[in-house]
Amino acid sequence: MPTPPEALADVADVDCRGRTALVTGSTRGIGRAAALALGRLGADVIVHGRDPAAGAEVMSTLSDLGARATFVEADFTDPDAVRRLADTARAWADGLDLLLNNAGGLFQEQRLVGPGVELTFHVNHLAPYLLTARLLDALQENARVVTTASEAHRGASLALGAYSHSKLANILFARELGRRLEEAGRSVVSHSVHPGFVPGSQFGRFLPGPLTSLFRLLGVVPGTSSVADGAAALLHAALAPAAAAASGQYFSGQQSATPTNAARDPEAAQRLWHYSADALGIDAPLAPPQSR
Repeated sequence: MPTPPEALADVADVDCRGRTALVTGSTRGIGRAAALALGRLGADVIVHGRDPAAGAEVMSTLSDLGARATFVEADFTDPDAVRRLADTARAWADGLDLLLNNAGGLFQEQRLVGPGVELTFHVNHLAPYLLTARLLDALQENARVVTTASEAHRGASLALGAYSHSKLANILFARELGRRLEEAGRSVVSHSVHPGFVPGSQFGRFLPGPLTSLFRLLGVVPGTSSVADGAAALLHAALAPAAAAASGQYFSGQQSATPTNAARDPEAAQRLWHYSADALGIDAPLAPPQSR
C-alpha cells in the first residue's frame, strides 16, 4: 500500500481536530491528496475546484474518513467567484487555521481575464492574492498560509514564460505576506512551496500538444515526484513544527531552499503587492498605518 502523504511529511502524529483548512485546487492531484490527508488527521476541510462532480467525490471520501467537509465551486479566472469562495469559507467556519493556495496551472491559451490580466498570471497569482486578502481577518492565531510555487520561477523556457513569472510572483507574495503579518503583530506564518515535478497532478494538460506528450512520458523518468510526494511538500510547510520557526520560507519539496535573487527582492515584493491590489481594484491588505 502506498505511503500516505502525511507519513512522507512526518506529520502523521499531528492532531488537526478542531482545525479548519481551505485547500484550493483540491479536486485533483496534489491538492486532493493534501485535502484527504488533512481529513485523516482530523481537520475540517473546505474543498475547492471547478468540477462539482469531482468536488462531490472528494467531499464523500472525506466524509467516509469521518471528516467534516464542504465543497465550493469557483473559477479563478473570475474575481467575483474568488470573493464568493472567501465569503462561503468564512460563513462555513468560525475561522481558518490552514489556507493552502494550491490552485493553478500552465495554460496554452493566452487571453485576458478578470480585470484585463493575462490568464496564467491571474489564476496563479492574483486569485490567491485576492482570496488571502479576503480571508486575512478569518485566519486564526498560529494559522499558516502555504502557496504553491515552482522551481520554474528560475527562468522562462519553451512555453513556460508566463507560468515562470506567475511562480516568481507566488514566492514574492508569500515572502511579503509573511513580512506584513509579522509587522502587524500576527502570529500567522506564510510559506511558498515547490512540490516537485508531478506528472500525475494533471499539470501538463494545458501544454501544447508535443509538450503534453513529453510531460506524460516524464512520468516514468527517475527524479520526477509522485502526487503523494507533492502533497507531502504542502503538508510539511503547513504542519511540520520546523516550518513554524520563521515566516516567508521557500521550500523545494520538504527542504528549505534559496530562491533566485529576483524572488528575494524586497522592493519588487512591495511593488507586486501594490500592483496586485490596484489591478483588482482593492485596498492593499496589511498596509502600514501611515499609508492608509
